[in-house]
Amino acid sequence: MLSVYGISDYGIGFVCIAMVLVDSGLLAVEYFQKHMYYHKILKISEALDKQTLMSELIEEPSFEEGKIWWLLLQRANKSMNDEIATYRILQEEYKTYIEAWIHEIKTPIASTRLMCENHKNDFTKVLGNEVSKIDSFVEQALFYARSTSLEKDYVIKEISLNDLVRGTIKKHARLLIEKKIILQLEQLDYKVFADSKWVDFILGQLLSNSIKYDTTTLKCEAVEKDEQILLTIADNGVGIPIQDIGRVFNKGFTGENGRIYGKSTGIGLYLCKKLCDKMHLGISLVSEQGVGTTVTLVFPKDKRIFFEEE
Repeated sequence: MLSVYGISDYGIGFVCIAMVLVDSGLLAVEYFQKHMYYHKILKISEALDKQTLMSELIEEPSFEEGKIWWLLLQRANKSMNDEIATYRILQEEYKTYIEAWIHEIKTPIASTRLMCENHKNDFTKVLGNEVSKIDSFVEQALFYARSTSLEKDYVIKEISLNDLVRGTIKKHARLLIEKKIILQLEQLDYKVFADSKWVDFILGQLLSNSIKYDTTTLKCEAVEKDEQILLTIADNGVGIPIQDIGRVFNKGFTGENGRIYGKSTGIGLYLCKKLCDKMHLGISLVSEQGVGTTVTLVFPKDKRIFFEEE
């Protein structure tokens, strides 16, 4: 067209070069603008622990296709948050129902246990043992239902380790006597800082596990080490296979013994670990197959550690 209008070759070349330079400049500006924006997004993403907060931290871009993408992201995030809120409400309602049901079921359990005590015979003896198992599973279900909001039911105070251990043993006395398990309680005269109800549940789970797996001797012993009180619960049961030891605190893990005996839910030790973590207590387990299992609970002597951990 420039040739038709009689523009010289030099003029045509100048116009073409000018157009290329202008277009290149505009493309370069657009490229660096988008590059800086997306690079900033990636840095934000890498720094975030919760990626669901991305849309709240990203600024609206100045280029048109970016605005469309940003708007879609905001809509998707709102939809996701609405879905999460709905499921949280449903979960809370279900948890409330489960807790209420558990409290209601404890009444007939207590009544059945009382009837067994008042009418002692071989049948009620067996029935009483089964009722105790039901009560243990109900208690486990209650703690599991509350495990997502433990901070609402959490009181740390100084308690007697001797009273705690003996109180838990008393609750399981019937089964311990029936299984003819020999108890050894040594050096339990210590004061520790913990939530008594939670520790009672933990000890109950550990005793139940020992009773399940062919234990004949059970030893509870406490020792003082540095700034800690170590409580060990040792049995001479079937023990845990070496390949299962590293996973016994995992949620739902039953292991080889759970499959053989068919009595494990894989929830008990998981809840013990979760409660110990919340109370800043240590819990560890060592075992040898065919020899026995030893679980150690570590209590801090100084209550200030709870405030430091917070």
